[in-house]
Amino acid sequence: MGLKKNKVRKPMLLSHTRPPTAKTNRAALSSKATRNLIRTHHRLLKRREQAQQAGDQIVVAKLDAEIKDNGGLESYQLASKLGQSMERGGDSSKVLVDWISPKLRELADMKLKFRVLEVGALSTKNACSINPQLDVTRIDLNSQEPGILKQDFMERPLPVDDSDRFHIISLSLVLNYVSSPLCRGEMLKRCVAFLTKSPPSNASITVTPSLFLVLPLACVDNSRYLTESRLNDIFSTLGFVLVNTKKTSKLIFQLWEHCHDSKPRSYKKEMLNPGTTRNNFAIVTK
Repeated sequence: MGLKKNKVRKPMLLSHTRPPTAKTNRAALSSKATRNLIRTHHRLLKRREQAQQAGDQIVVAKLDAEIKDNGGLESYQLASKLGQSMERGGDSSKVLVDWISPKLRELADMKLKFRVLEVGALSTKNACSINPQLDVTRIDLNSQEPGILKQDFMERPLPVDDSDRFHIISLSLVLNYVSSPLCRGEMLKRCVAFLTKSPPSNASITVTPSLFLVLPLACVDNSRYLTESRLNDIFSTLGFVLVNTKKTSKLIFQLWEHCHDSKPRSYKKEMLNPGTTRNNFAIVTK
């Protein structure tokens, strides 16, 4: 029986889209097992979000049990860590560090640092964290180790002044975890509020606040409702300009600079790329 779809009244907090965590066996997973675990977790989350919107708490509870049986959030994070390990292709933040390395060299000469907010952080030992020119604040809904603050980005208090803002925000494989298209749009809009336009103290270099985005390639190459062109349109109306992009067989990396304030335009969930084998990933803004 199909679930009745109701109009989303208000974007949910990220913590409301994730079920309770479950303990899991930390034995090594094969690449295939890792992919299957992640895909199953995303599929169950999508069905759970649909049931939540429809107000069907019986189905929500049933899906929570299935998610727990699949290992829960902890297993998902373990699989994500394995996916970013050196033997599985490496750490995605290395791409960010490579892209901003000229600025980092200038900062090193001035003994200054960029402030970075890493949303959905899984490790304190990635390329961002070990770079001496980056002062990294790490947050995640389910902190895996000391040095990562347990926090929902959508509940993080809005900045009072520039001391609470960041030069770079990293959303590496985070936006695709958010189960609601509208919540994804709200997350991108909220990022703007956390970006500073001020350079590090006494710096003589020009600093443009930036957003580092990593998504599964299928989100833009094989979705019915999102293309690279539409993604560019959404970011442009938020005041961003694309300065770097890279694709691998599985991921798309992008670095966006926030160059000006802008009034966001509304983008609905609409068919852009029809096809029976395509996925339903979308970003909605209001």
